[in-house]
Amino acid sequence: MERRDAFLKFSLSQKEIKVGGPTPELKEGEQLIRKTQSLCPECYRLLPAIIFEREGKAWIRRICPEHGEIEELYWGDADLLRRAFKYEVPPRRIKIHEVGYDHPCPFSCGLCPMHLNYTALVNLVATNRCDLSCWYCFFYAERAGFVYEPSLEQIRRMLSVPRKQYPHGGLALQITGGEPLLRDDLVDIVRIAKELGYTHIQLNTNGLRFIGKGGMELSRSLRESGVNTIYLSFDAVSPINFKNHWEVPYILEVFRKTNVTSVVLVPTVIRNWNTSELGDIIKFAAENIDVIRGVNFQPISITGRVPRSERMKYRITIPDTISLIEEETDGEIPRDAWYPVPVASIFASFLEAFTGRPYLQMRNHPACGMATYVYVERHNGKVVGFKPITEFIDVAGLLDYLKEKTEELRRGGNRYLVGLKVLYGLRKFIHNEKLPEGLKLWNLLYNIFIRHDYGVLGVFHYKFLFLGMMHFMDLYNYDVQRVMRCNIHYVVPDGRIVPFCAFNVLSDLYRDSIQKQYSVPLEKWIELKGKDTVGDAIKYKRDVKKLESGEIYRRTYASFMDSWRK
Repeated sequence: MERRDAFLKFSLSQKEIKVGGPTPELKEGEQLIRKTQSLCPECYRLLPAIIFEREGKAWIRRICPEHGEIEELYWGDADLLRRAFKYEVPPRRIKIHEVGYDHPCPFSCGLCPMHLNYTALVNLVATNRCDLSCWYCFFYAERAGFVYEPSLEQIRRMLSVPRKQYPHGGLALQITGGEPLLRDDLVDIVRIAKELGYTHIQLNTNGLRFIGKGGMELSRSLRESGVNTIYLSFDAVSPINFKNHWEVPYILEVFRKTNVTSVVLVPTVIRNWNTSELGDIIKFAAENIDVIRGVNFQPISITGRVPRSERMKYRITIPDTISLIEEETDGEIPRDAWYPVPVASIFASFLEAFTGRPYLQMRNHPACGMATYVYVERHNGKVVGFKPITEFIDVAGLLDYLKEKTEELRRGGNRYLVGLKVLYGLRKFIHNEKLPEGLKLWNLLYNIFIRHDYGVLGVFHYKFLFLGMMHFMDLYNYDVQRVMRCNIHYVVPDGRIVPFCAFNVLSDLYRDSIQKQYSVPLEKWIELKGKDTVGDAIKYKRDVKKLESGEIYRRTYASFMDSWRK
């Protein structure tokens, strides 16, 4: 009895956490999709939960003994969720962890022995200072009441931890914030990451500082020091994008002049705000494909205490976003073109079995994200349409074929014979009559699967526009199975590695408490660094009339102005 009581109630970061409650039951007209665990948004109690279908949508339900039944939209299309689950792959526990399994998930981050996925992307918060104050942002210094800005020495130690993961070691890094461009030593951070062996470094930014004094040189220095990709906030094509609508044309021009040719647009998708512009965002990316390589849509994570009516006003899920994209591209990018993240593990598993070498496995929960590639069709230099990759590749058939050949290799099949089979078999999944003119797709696949020339993946990326979406959780739709499989992880000064949807959703247990411990109070920061380094002094101010009068602005938005000025 004593052990059971200890399990059912414990303290964590000065917060009492309870575990357990009644198992929810299905109601009339509902169908079970799967069982999981979730949290009470009010008290964080860990509860049994069910994901179920009702009226074509997937919902998650749990019952807190103190706060009653909590139900939230999980995915807006239950059939698409079931299709995503078809590509679920077995989890793989990590071999090196930083903390013990002291409490049930998600209260022992991280990473604990129960975690089921390696780090694919390391997130480093370079600062919580920001030159914007967006209403839907996770956090920034003024709201927190302190400045979190780890030293270069701390950053080196933090980034060293994921590199020790066996057998891969963290290889991809995202420098995020706040606004990382506010740090004067950002280039030094990039150099440290390169010294530690990170092969892919991306910068998550609003980009505003690239068009100010010294912005051109900053862009050039970041590229030369090792930044591969710019993750650029871009919430809409029209001026409702209050973050950087007016500046983006000039930012892209800076990138062209400094040879920055891998930009991913990152729109936060919010129902009833920018959901009529998803198709235009894709078209905008296609029109600027010389520097923009993809769009990664992020349906809003609803933080804080938000009434259900308000949640449903803004809530949008992955299937809802996909349906709107299909509608707004006149069916050219259909629902069936999208696949969940774990399909990448099917390719990696085959290569692992074929070569005998370990490959990073994207063993994420299928509900975390979906993606596709589209070929951009042009006529006389203008974008005239999109062809999703599923139009000329039988993706489902190819995935089944690779799983079959992977099993054949694992059973001891001759790798050379299997290689010849795959070399021949790849052709039957390519619809040559539908291939875009000049696209030698079989050659690309041959170089990837047979010659292991992964440089060709870059060629692939440059021929297609990547479209993805990742829906980060909040307390209302929290699914513990998802956080256990998370592979986007934050590094923090105390040496832990914390999954994204623990770090930001349970912010008082992880993000805020950790950062406060290693922070400087606002008043002290001003005393040390000056009042011009935080608060209103660093908030971005624009001259809209001047920006709109520029030829670059008018040329960049020429295809879209009529629609937003109606």
